[in-house]
Amino acid sequence: MATRDELRPRRREPPLRQDRRRRNAVHTRIAGAQPVSVFTVVTVSTVALELFSEVRPRLFGIAYRMLGSALDAEDLLQEVWLRWQNYDHDEVKNPAAFLATVTTRLAINAGQTARARHETYVGPWLPEPVDTSADPQLGAERDAALQIAVLVLLEKLTPTERAAYVLREAFDYPYPQIAEIIQVSEASARQLVSRARKHLAAERRTPVSAAEQKRLLTAFVAAAKDGDMAKLEELLAADVVSYADSNGTVRGASKVPVVGRLVVAKVIKAYSNTFWTGADITWAEVNGQPAAVLRRDGHIYCVLSVTASDNGIDQLLWMMNPDKLAAFG
Repeated sequence: MATRDELRPRRREPPLRQDRRRRNAVHTRIAGAQPVSVFTVVTVSTVALELFSEVRPRLFGIAYRMLGSALDAEDLLQEVWLRWQNYDHDEVKNPAAFLATVTTRLAINAGQTARARHETYVGPWLPEPVDTSADPQLGAERDAALQIAVLVLLEKLTPTERAAYVLREAFDYPYPQIAEIIQVSEASARQLVSRARKHLAAERRTPVSAAEQKRLLTAFVAAAKDGDMAKLEELLAADVVSYADSNGTVRGASKVPVVGRLVVAKVIKAYSNTFWTGADITWAEVNGQPAAVLRRDGHIYCVLSVTASDNGIDQLLWMMNPDKLAAFG
């Protein structure tokens, strides 16, 4: 948590918007191999683009769930597109399967690099939130492996385990196809998914309904603004953990998780005036779950979401890294 003055972050120059314009431009760059004629290159490129565009939402869903970063997922899809447009399409019997395979394998490699980057991250690392109300296709098939808390748990899996789990749980791929994509036997694919499921089940409580989660989040925001210790303690689980992701760009944001009902409640109360004063709070669907979007003077400074079980709020997830908030405006 941070004071009001401290919440004006020391911004790096996030290239997000520039990069997104650059990424969008990839859809207009459809140059392929040396054309035999203008007609040939237009025909082949148009078909290639149409096929890619048709499956792009699923490809992004795979890449995002694998990497926990919309920025990295977009960069990866640009690489997939470049490979696709330079590939001999006559050799591809199933373009959707081919593109999913390329995306997954690139994501496995990228995941290994991302893990190394997270080790040098300042403070807790949380996945980049995505506004699923603005982009409903991201969770259109299944919302599995999309919630922030689940993506955090997936970080503990190997990239190959994560790929197998994402393909099965989020997109219902059959095991033979999963095995082919990640280049293991079908038995190994089943084992990878089973191991991932057990790992997540061991570390995750049964969540409450979306309506109850929204109620708890709304009540928490009200109690936090008022500094109401009694209400905060009533809402929080005994072993609640509060994570603040700022990558060191917001002074006052805790660089370690804050653990325990009483400690978390005291920290929230201590910042009740400075953190919430002047806040314009709107509600959004973030990663398929309710979230509070906080702005001050028109500038976004936090996206807050929670996980909750019958014990109360188990996790508070404060996204304050400006590099991860650009998509919310």
